[in-house]
Amino acid sequence: MLISYLVPVVLVLMLIAASIRILPEYKRGVVFFLGRFQAVKGPGLIIVIPGIQQMTLVDLRVITMDVPEQDVISQDNVTVKVNAVLYFRVVDPEKAIIQVENFTVATSQLSQTTLRSVLGKHDLDEMLSERDKLNDDIQEIIDAQTEEWGIKVANVEIKHVDLDESMIRAIARQAEAERERRAKVIHAEGELQASRKLVEAANVMAENSAALQLRYLQTMSDMSNKNASTIFFPLPMDIMEAFRHLKASPAAQARADRSAQGGSEQGSTDAT
Repeated sequence: MLISYLVPVVLVLMLIAASIRILPEYKRGVVFFLGRFQAVKGPGLIIVIPGIQQMTLVDLRVITMDVPEQDVISQDNVTVKVNAVLYFRVVDPEKAIIQVENFTVATSQLSQTTLRSVLGKHDLDEMLSERDKLNDDIQEIIDAQTEEWGIKVANVEIKHVDLDESMIRAIARQAEAERERRAKVIHAEGELQASRKLVEAANVMAENSAALQLRYLQTMSDMSNKNASTIFFPLPMDIMEAFRHLKASPAAQARADRSAQGGSEQGSTDAT
């Protein structure tokens, strides 16, 4: 008789125990009543009647997903291997369960195709130097398509862009050639500036003879410091001017002689 009373009590207690669920703060339960959506419950203590209600748990925390390595052909026909990491979370548990069968797999497949399509529109140099812009473009495209699934894509980061050995050597040669070009341009600009300064200095010396004399003395001082065994005999600039006049006088004398000779010949002709 006592057993007949205990059996229903035990069954009721077991039913109550099976109906009670405790959900943490970061989880929600999507409850279906006889197959139809009823409500999103949680966090805390909730009751789900077994056999009549079904509940699917959804984690609301940010999920970190590795995007597998993808073979990408850039716009300049360079084949690279690119992988990335995706950060997303569920913002609408109802849509995440009802609108898509497995939102994790769907998001992973979408991220792979988007990564290939977006990077294929850019050159290799852009992949290596403009990662922030490419990350924003990929994140915007994936987020727009996963919005219908109740998923918010927080961030996308390209981790590695792997090249083959031949392409690495070609990039190294290109970088070396660019450095040599810059060095030659800088050297040419330096020569141009130096020549302009020399022209300005020559103009100043031409206008002021004292400046030329000072430069002459400075040059002698520099030569004496470098060659201690050499003896210099400085000459005044006036003496150099005298030498130039002496050098020019024979020519003037020759012209005078020719003029005199020409005059004598003319006189002889007149006398005849």
